[in-house]
Amino acid sequence: MAAGYKPLRDTDPEPLERASEPLTQAPPRHVAIIMDGNGRWARQRGLSRSQGHRHGVEAVRRIVREAGALGIEYLSLYAFSSENWSRPATEIRELLGLVKRFIRQNLAELHDAGVRVRVIGERDDLSRDLRQLIEESEALTRDNSGMTLIVAFNYGSKNEIARAARLIAEQVRRGTVRPDEITPDFIGAHLDTAGIPEPDLLVRTSGEQRLSNFMLWQCAYTELVFVEALWPDFSGETLRQAIAEYHRRERRFGGLVSESCG
Repeated sequence: MAAGYKPLRDTDPEPLERASEPLTQAPPRHVAIIMDGNGRWARQRGLSRSQGHRHGVEAVRRIVREAGALGIEYLSLYAFSSENWSRPATEIRELLGLVKRFIRQNLAELHDAGVRVRVIGERDDLSRDLRQLIEESEALTRDNSGMTLIVAFNYGSKNEIARAARLIAEQVRRGTVRPDEITPDFIGAHLDTAGIPEPDLLVRTSGEQRLSNFMLWQCAYTELVFVEALWPDFSGETLRQAIAEYHRRERRFGGLVSESCG
């Protein structure tokens, strides 16, 4: 066993609603995170990839709690991409088991904390029990008014856009939509994220600097922050630093920065 490694317990260490120090500025409304580095974290400690994923789940709990305490309204987490099915079968089984366990162990607590859960991505090919867990989590928390937690599972942005295009094309074929009615807002209303504001800030861990097919449409004007921390080490302080970097940016949305006359 690697030095300094502390085995995880099956019990939850802390409640989701633990208080956090307030930010000096208002937080971004919607923060999206590409959670990367579980495998590298484990390899650096001489542990199995499954142990890295288990510690990654603990980081999810920690950051959901922190984001809610900071007043973030929407938190999107890239949990499992449509490309992840190419990983070894044993690792996929481990990941799916962790997702099921997270829902079963934490859904009641999320609900009690007022969190609304929404899952984006394709579901047709998922196992029946996993689909039922996803539907249960959304149904139970649908009327909650706290933070919205968006979990991208079996999600790929190119596929999402293609599915939206097929839906719109079918409406045009039936004559219920005219081609000149197809605007960016109209397309957005047919994406998995319909009704969710676009991310203000996207954070990717582990030092990688790419979107990896995550919310390509939605992140057109999102501020991107890349951090070196591997996902299991991602802390509330790391999130605060990313938000501080976000506040240092000038968000122009394609326009010009206004200049005052001195």
